[in-house]
Amino acid sequence: MAKLVIFGAGQTAEVAHFYFTNDSGLDVAAFTVNAEYITDDTLFGLPVVPFEDIAEQFPPDRHEMFVAVTYTGMNKIRAQKLAQAKAKGYTCASYVSSKATVWPDLRHGENCLILEDNTIQPHVRIGDNVYLWSGNHIGHHTVIHDHVYIASHVVVSGAVEIGEYSFIGVNATLRDNIVIGRETLIGAACLILKDTPERAVYKGMASQAASITSDKLRRI
Repeated sequence: MAKLVIFGAGQTAEVAHFYFTNDSGLDVAAFTVNAEYITDDTLFGLPVVPFEDIAEQFPPDRHEMFVAVTYTGMNKIRAQKLAQAKAKGYTCASYVSSKATVWPDLRHGENCLILEDNTIQPHVRIGDNVYLWSGNHIGHHTVIHDHVYIASHVVVSGAVEIGEYSFIGVNATLRDNIVIGRETLIGAACLILKDTPERAVYKGMASQAASITSDKLRRI
């Protein structure tokens, strides 16, 4: 079984460890982070190795790497760490859940994370370093460029183009045949009906508490 090193030691790395361990052909051998961020020498019984030393202890000719970093900084930190891993000579693995619905023509790049219950229709192209959390619909002929993060239960209709470094929040809906500009942030539950400019921010409306308390309700 091929060996894998996970960059990261937080919750995203823990989630990645679970999926790769239980649903892939890769065996997780170690975690790695930059030396100043190491708080424990082990995680799940595996060594946490300084990134500065990882190539000597877990060489890239015998190990792949997965960069498990969230959308912090509009995905740019994850992109930076991916570039650093590749500079050390690592091939960066992707994970596609066996519980996702995908078709044989799906094309995706490296360091992608596609979790369970994603429905990805035919003729979809996904770039490098794209995270699709659980339960999304990705419509036919959609193109998702590099370094994008799509949270859960997002509906991307057909023939949508999503620009690099974008973030799409929970329960957002994107209509068909639109272009999401580079570095666009779309908040939870937003409805996007037309092209977006680069670096645009769309905020959903959070629900407000009613003036009455639940124990005063006459019916529910």
